[in-house]
Amino acid sequence: MVDVATLLTFAFAAMASLFMAWTIGAGSSGSTPFAPAVGANAISVMRAGFLVGICCLFGAIFQGANVSEAVGQELIAGSVTLSAEAATLGLTIAAVLVAIGVFTGYPIATAFTVTGAVIGVGLAMGGDPAWAKYQEIAALWLLTPFVGGAIAYLIARTLREEPIPERYVVLILTGLVGLLLANIEFAVLGSDDQGASIAEAIASGLPGPTTVLVVAASIAIALACTGTLWLDMRHGTTVAERHFLLALGSLVAFSAGGSQVGLAVGPLIPIAPDVGLSLTALLVGGGVGLLVGAWTGATRMIKAISQDYSSLGPRRSIAALIPSFAIAQVAILYGIPVSFNQIVVSAIIGSGYAASSSGGVSKRKMGFTVLAWLLSLAIAIVCSFVGFWALEQTVL
Repeated sequence: MVDVATLLTFAFAAMASLFMAWTIGAGSSGSTPFAPAVGANAISVMRAGFLVGICCLFGAIFQGANVSEAVGQELIAGSVTLSAEAATLGLTIAAVLVAIGVFTGYPIATAFTVTGAVIGVGLAMGGDPAWAKYQEIAALWLLTPFVGGAIAYLIARTLREEPIPERYVVLILTGLVGLLLANIEFAVLGSDDQGASIAEAIASGLPGPTTVLVVAASIAIALACTGTLWLDMRHGTTVAERHFLLALGSLVAFSAGGSQVGLAVGPLIPIAPDVGLSLTALLVGGGVGLLVGAWTGATRMIKAISQDYSSLGPRRSIAALIPSFAIAQVAILYGIPVSFNQIVVSAIIGSGYAASSSGGVSKRKMGFTVLAWLLSLAIAIVCSFVGFWALEQTVL
């Protein structure tokens, strides 16, 4: 039987988690996946906000476990476990910082704020720095702008050049996306708490060498995706490109849910067993928070990213979303909290530079954004550490 005090304490932490999920849905997850599609006039702002919420919900449920466990259990070393008070304080500080970004039009990096907040309260509780995990996180954060921007630039340049007709380049890109889709992990396809990819699930039901079957299934899925778009091109290349762009936006939004939900519910994992909640229940609750945030507050940030950062067309938007999808899935696979603002904005800039030396990018806006990213990490660590220390001195 759970005592009333434990339930009350968890309720406060859960409200902070839902607030965090709302701010993520309204900001990072709710705006960046479909911003390129809106910039290319493939979908309206309101429809983008609606669709991204649905995709985030499913992504949270089916791919949210890895990052959630990393945020809740791997950011602090030693014997320290986050308490309900620490989780509440850390999530609240992080959510406030993200909310400030939402209402000012600057996309604060959610992963920076939540990671900093969890580290801050964990250190204040007497935990040790988890240097190995920090190195993984720092490596991905530092590489993301360069790798994502470079891939987006190369794709955009390839689409602009004429040695290969544009329609064939798009078909090749569709096949590559199909290969990625065939090999990303889904929780529902695995067993014994281990996820599995679509290709692995197909291979497991067929006789023969597993590796060969996985490769064959991956190729079949890639060809199916390519064939579908090829049939769509009978109605015109431009129409097919916009459909491809919407599919990419949906995949990135799904990936956003799988990654970003961990920033909202991860701190609750150490205390959830005290009230009898499973990880799945936390993921569903966090996914609903993302959905509500996307439906109620994402339109402002969608406009900011699609219009203020770069003038996007369908080709440059496709070039931005493909590396965004790939990087997001790498982060999910290794359980690394990552900011979708950082992923998509850097890819947008890379694709923009393929069109001109400036890429149509507001350098002043980007300067303020990078500064906001760095300051949000530092402020989250300091405020969370000081806040929990003060809480201990006065209440705990």
